[in-house]
Amino acid sequence: MEYVTLSNGVEMPILGYGTYLVSPEECENLVLEVIATGYRSIDTAQAYYNEEGVGNAISKCGILREALFLTTKVWVSEAGYEKAKASIHESLRKLQTDYVDLLLIHQPYGDYYGTWRAMEEAYKEGKVRAIGLSNFAADRFIDLVTFSEVKPVMNQLETHLFNSKNLIADILKNTMLY
Repeated sequence: MEYVTLSNGVEMPILGYGTYLVSPEECENLVLEVIATGYRSIDTAQAYYNEEGVGNAISKCGILREALFLTTKVWVSEAGYEKAKASIHESLRKLQTDYVDLLLIHQPYGDYYGTWRAMEEAYKEGKVRAIGLSNFAADRFIDLVTFSEVKPVMNQLETHLFNSKNLIADILKNTMLY
């Protein structure tokens, strides 16, 4: 397995399995299957409603938790410090783990600055190994980076033939923020 080293030193597998659109009923079995085939990075989110299936699979797979890389995302309905803090705790419960490897803000809506403060706190407490963003346009990304204590390790962007964000990716790649 190849890895990329995030800006805070955490190693993340380059190849991962995303659970978007995987039903809660199918999630556990599918995640068990992909782990058995060699995947070590699993991506889920509060908004996917399948964190419990991912957690069940992780607890049953026979692979040490430290050998897996688990990503989840705080959904917009949980934006703001207090709601995000509670939702992080709830995600950890559903995922049956004491920590996640990567926690992202799913989208830049609502009080995402409050969400970021809750994520920074979880990071400092060891509940999260790395924090970042997802689906942030360049202007919101740069603004949050400028006014945050812990800098995001990434901005996860959906890209494929039907959803090209090359312009945003190029801007972010060429912006020296650190």
